[in-house]
Amino acid sequence: MKRSNLAIGIISIAAATIIFSTMEVMLKAPAVHGAFHPMQITVDRFALGGLCLIPFAIAALRKRGLRLELAHLGRFALTGLLCVPLSMVCYQLAVTYGHANVVAVLFSANPIFVTILAFLILKEAIHWNNVTALVLSILGIVAIINPFSSETDVSAISVTFTIIASILFSLYSILGKKLTKTYGGIVVTCGSFLFGSGELLLILLLGRLSPVQTVYQALGLSIFCDVPFLSGISSANLPYFLYICLINSAAGYVFHMMALEKAGAHMTNLVFFFKPIVAPVIALFALGEAITANMLVGIAFFLLGSLSGIIPALLRARHAHNEALPSKPDDMPTLK
Repeated sequence: MKRSNLAIGIISIAAATIIFSTMEVMLKAPAVHGAFHPMQITVDRFALGGLCLIPFAIAALRKRGLRLELAHLGRFALTGLLCVPLSMVCYQLAVTYGHANVVAVLFSANPIFVTILAFLILKEAIHWNNVTALVLSILGIVAIINPFSSETDVSAISVTFTIIASILFSLYSILGKKLTKTYGGIVVTCGSFLFGSGELLLILLLGRLSPVQTVYQALGLSIFCDVPFLSGISSANLPYFLYICLINSAAGYVFHMMALEKAGAHMTNLVFFFKPIVAPVIALFALGEAITANMLVGIAFFLLGSLSGIIPALLRARHAHNEALPSKPDDMPTLK
């Protein structure tokens, strides 16, 4: 790996970590949480985020000498569906009904779910350390939920939505893997954001029709009914709105994709190693959410799980790289 690429990768990892660590806090901030409908902020941030990624996506396509193939648009529609109307809707509901620090820590388990789903769907190899990481993450979830205490203030609904969102986001990552190999991560992210926000917008527009409202309400989906799209924006909350749309949802993913490109997938997973440390601290100072003893124990389990997943993977990648290097002929003269 070139030193310049490594430097860009490390900077991108640091930027993505900071940006992603502020996501739950910004969504839970009073200026946002009390001003916008949960589905409104979801569709708005991915629509605007996707639009902002278009120039980067066009540049990536030109660099590869590619054009989007119509045959692949269906795949973009599928990854968009998994990302926005499914995963990110559940994620938004998790933030709405629970603590930002809990959601931030639990959602950081998605790299482990990616490994498990890649094994089940793509038949990729799974190693002992991946199973260890999964077990440690489950212990972390149990520690944070603290189901054996009647005094816990952790919302079971929020935890459930977070786990579902994490699994669906991991599935989105897995199914987008082939598209990423062809077009690159930024193009896939942009396409998924635009398709996903369009699909969610269609669901919300249908929720304004009386016959559909009746169906939604019967299914317990009244949260999709009569959702505003641009109302509620004021001079007081506009900076928050723009930060969520342009920084959290656009720049964050650009830095994440740059990290993947320059530093590799294993090092990029460090984003989700540091996020459980950084996000609760930000939530403590910004929202006053306490870091409880159970939270500390849960974070410790998550960090151990991340380390057990990241370090052996990095060592295997380094070993494979060394084996791929050409060996020096025996008769090659050496410099003294």
